[in-house]
Amino acid sequence: MNRRMIEEKFFKGLMFASLLIVLGSLAMIFLTVLKHGLPALNLAMLTQTPKGGYYLGREGGILNAIVGSLCLAGGATMIAFLVGFHVAIYLHFYATRRRTAEVVRLSMDVLWGIPSIVYGAFAFILMLWLGVRASLLGGILALACLELPILTRGMDEAFTMVPSELKEASYGLGATKIETAVKVVIRQTAPVLLTATLLAFGRGIGDAASVLFTAGFTDRLPDSLFRPAASLPLAVFFQLATPFPAVQQRAYASALVLTALILVISVFSRALANKMKKHIIR
Repeated sequence: MNRRMIEEKFFKGLMFASLLIVLGSLAMIFLTVLKHGLPALNLAMLTQTPKGGYYLGREGGILNAIVGSLCLAGGATMIAFLVGFHVAIYLHFYATRRRTAEVVRLSMDVLWGIPSIVYGAFAFILMLWLGVRASLLGGILALACLELPILTRGMDEAFTMVPSELKEASYGLGATKIETAVKVVIRQTAPVLLTATLLAFGRGIGDAASVLFTAGFTDRLPDSLFRPAASLPLAVFFQLATPFPAVQQRAYASALVLTALILVISVFSRALANKMKKHIIR
């Protein structure tokens, strides 16, 4: 056996070990949540808001946290998409100076690496300065800051994959930059854009640190942008922090609901992206 074959076998072994670590970690998380959460999960938990004494073990559910999480992540994803989309379009069609584009991309990479608790602390200080209390709007804005670099870099990389011949052909037919962006580039990258958007939504719905100080928590369903809103990650945290075993088991059930939501989003994004691939010009 020569040196090249030994190197190939070595790196194949590393890849196989890495794959086992990833799949094993995912399986252990699912099994733990299923084992502890499934016995406590029932229809009432999904369709009711917390009643008086819910965190002491009495009746109620986590409907407020489910709806709150969807509102928080949905609003944040919409804002992040609108801002990130225009930034990505600017980078590929209007940033005439290469250094400007590099600075923007570096800024997005730095923002991507910042922990979510820092976004929450920053948004909390900003809200104090503006005199805004913890609310659904505050949580949406904090999550939008968290999702913005994820979406922007995802769209930026997707636009990079479009062959330059397609853009040149569009320009050759007399199309403007914005017409080329909307009618050629977006159509070509639609599956990747959709996947990036849904993954950012999944990232937002599962984050707790950024909404800890900004969205607050309430037992009511969200009815105003300026009132506190509950979220599933914080519902898990609060239930797990109680000394009552029954409530702690509900925390695992809440975690199971959160995991199932993210799993559904991921599977749905892949299925939809595969369906949209037939519109891509190869």
